Amino acid sequence: MTDNPAKPVEINRDEHGLRLDRWFRLRYPGLTHSHLQKLLRTGQIRLDSKRVKSNARVEAGQKVRIPKSIQMGEGRDTIAKPSPKSTPGVSKADRDFIERLILFEDDAVLVIDKPRGLAVQGGTGTKRHVDGLLTGMADRFGNKRPRLVHRLDRDTTGVLLIAKTRDAASKLGQTFSTRAAKKTYWALVKGVPRPQQGKVDAALVKASGPEGDRIRKSEPGEQERAMHAATHYSVIEAVANKAAWMSLKPVTGRQHQLRAHMDILGHPIIGDNKYPSDPIFGEDEIEDSLHLHARRLVIPHPMTREPIDITAPLPDHMRRTWLKLGLDPDRYEGRAEED
Repeated sequence: MTDNPAKPVEINRDEHGLRLDRWFRLRYPGLTHSHLQKLLRTGQIRLDSKRVKSNARVEAGQKVRIPKSIQMGEGRDTIAKPSPKSTPGVSKADRDFIERLILFEDDAVLVIDKPRGLAVQGGTGTKRHVDGLLTGMADRFGNKRPRLVHRLDRDTTGVLLIAKTRDAASKLGQTFSTRAAKKTYWALVKGVPRPQQGKVDAALVKASGPEGDRIRKSEPGEQERAMHAATHYSVIEAVANKAAWMSLKPVTGRQHQLRAHMDILGHPIIGDNKYPSDPIFGEDEIEDSLHLHARRLVIPHPMTREPIDITAPLPDHMRRTWLKLGLDPDRYEGRAEED
């Protein structure tokens, strides 16, 4: 008879809904991410006797098969780490909030589904932001500070890529600078562009105004401070002649680029307070929130060079709008690309 065989451990009620890798970090804090991934890949860890990936959500009452190697302490980090409670300024609620946003994670990168209203970085009057929350969770990342490698506007939702090491940040920065990252955004815009597929190639400048800075198309004489910007667009589905569900693929990565380019095209994004348009539906039909979502990111992994391909589901406010307009928010779920 084998001593210390694999044993089942039951998920309790307080752990319901956690990602499996998060569950292991709480139950077995010394277990390294790489060792956990190896055990999952080889089927040594199972959930209710089934093979499973690290991003699976656990349910109360389910049982996790814990192999002998974990019970014996193999794969543990030998460097002592402080308790999560020892990091000031980041509450358990904030930690759990970030954990729920994770779409993908390995030893080099972290990808989250950024919600609307959460800034990526701090600024005047901005105390709560992704960068600050992750910095306050340094113990969770082996006492290393995660690094942002690209940005999303405060009210833009969706895929946000973060480097977990300095080396990964450097390599991902080079990838973005060479435009090897493929980004797809979804938006709802006023009217239906003609033609329904094309490219906006319009240089942009930042201009100050009574309502703050605004990105706009450059004018003659502004060439020295103008930033080249290009965006491919296509209509996924039109709502009569009033609105269109758009796929937007930026070639460059300028501030407010997609918002400014759609405004220049004559079809501003619904709910954009920087580039507002007249209401196209009844006030009670569409929420007054920016309808711009970072849907998909495909980028070479900074270490393996294998492609990382991540999609984020429509946020709740856009999903409600899609349903009200008779659009199918689940039309492309489970499919790699919409066009």
